[in-house]
Amino acid sequence: MVVNFKKLTDKAVKPTFGTEFSAGADLYSTEKVVIGVGETKLINTGLALEIPVGYVGLIYARSGLATKRGLAPANKVGVIDSDYRGEIMVALYNQSGVEQVVEQAERVAQMVITPYLKVEYQQVEDLTDTARGQGGFGSTGSK
Repeated sequence: MVVNFKKLTDKAVKPTFGTEFSAGADLYSTEKVVIGVGETKLINTGLALEIPVGYVGLIYARSGLATKRGLAPANKVGVIDSDYRGEIMVALYNQSGVEQVVEQAERVAQMVITPYLKVEYQQVEDLTDTARGQGGFGSTGSK
């Protein structure tokens, strides 16, 4: 599959895959950004995408950035719909105890393009029974 992209600035970096079998493509910052403790900053990627209809771009944390520096997407998973043509932005939250600096051209998140099902929600009086039933948080057991 080919996903068209447009560079909105000369500083934009084409999404790249770390290895041959990486599911997520790395997204890069176009500028240096300082993120204070407990602060969220929007990070520009300088890219706009043309995601095919029936697919969505999902923005996830880079595991090294999250575990080593405490930087992760504020919204946990970003959603880029196929009809969006604006700049891809990453809302990075600093959950560490120290100020963090994101450098220009630093990898800030990873994006996975995946298909989704378009559904219609239908109200009914009763739902089918299952063995689990209404068992919620923690209901499937522990150690």
